[in-house]
Amino acid sequence: MSLIPLDAASTAARLPYPELAAAIADMLAELRDGTAMAPPRIALPVGDAQDGEGTLLVMPARNRRLVMTKNITVHPDNPRRGLPNILGEVVVADAHTGERVAMLDGPTVTGRRTAAVSLLAAQRFAAQPDGELLIIGAGVQALTHLEAFVAGLPVRRVWLHSRTRDKAEALAAHAGTLGVAAEVVDDPASVLPRVSMVVTVTSSRSPVLPDIGSGLWRDDHFIAAVGAFRPDMCELPPALCHAASASGRLLADTLFGIEDEAGDLLQAGIDWATVQPFETAILEAGAIRARAGSPLVFKSVGYALWDLAACVLASRQG
Repeated sequence: MSLIPLDAASTAARLPYPELAAAIADMLAELRDGTAMAPPRIALPVGDAQDGEGTLLVMPARNRRLVMTKNITVHPDNPRRGLPNILGEVVVADAHTGERVAMLDGPTVTGRRTAAVSLLAAQRFAAQPDGELLIIGAGVQALTHLEAFVAGLPVRRVWLHSRTRDKAEALAAHAGTLGVAAEVVDDPASVLPRVSMVVTVTSSRSPVLPDIGSGLWRDDHFIAAVGAFRPDMCELPPALCHAASASGRLLADTLFGIEDEAGDLLQAGIDWATVQPFETAILEAGAIRARAGSPLVFKSVGYALWDLAACVLASRQG
């Protein structure tokens, strides 16, 4: 076998969102039966405060056929340097021989598989997957989540909010090319009564959503909280997290690393025993959807098996 390097465009072409969500569902089954595994990812701080404090993430995984390692660096201050905030690659090898078979673009895999995980969660847990969608944030993950939800759900309308309005406006224009109406909103709370799904994709250090006592939340709201990947970050109000926890409606894509990286849940002081992992929660989706008492909160942490699912799908597309 010869190594096949794929650039960002070629990687994206092999990872259509609905198919990737289905591949992640298959990977969850492999995780349950023990044929796929991944250790907790290594997160190593790099640089210093003057540089913007980056993070190196190393994530290996394997199943019966493939083994892969993803190396990603995240530097939130890179855009002011004219650089992407995420850089890296995914190296894929044959699990039986170790021969390298492909190299995928790391940021593309990360962006698309993260959005596909949220899409799969919305497909299985959202009470109204055909409703309107609010996205808070306007970066790469906002873009991929917009594309994924429009591709994989009958979303009627999208609302966008960002501290950087011109980026939100650009994202709204992109939504138009996808065939869905989108509008930028200055106050997310103003559209909460009409939307059924909310995606937060920011690096905020304070909650970007109203508290549970605001009177704006319904039990049929679905929230995918994707940002806040460090302890000092926080997108969700603590009381909202606690309400979901108490109602049995607090889920995470994985519990690996959650105690170190899920900033909003850490700051809320959540009992990790009340957080339900995707691999088992997906088998009880109907019962979890039917519970009342709070919006359903799906916390996305990130797991190497989702990257492996992307590798499996990409290898099929070759």
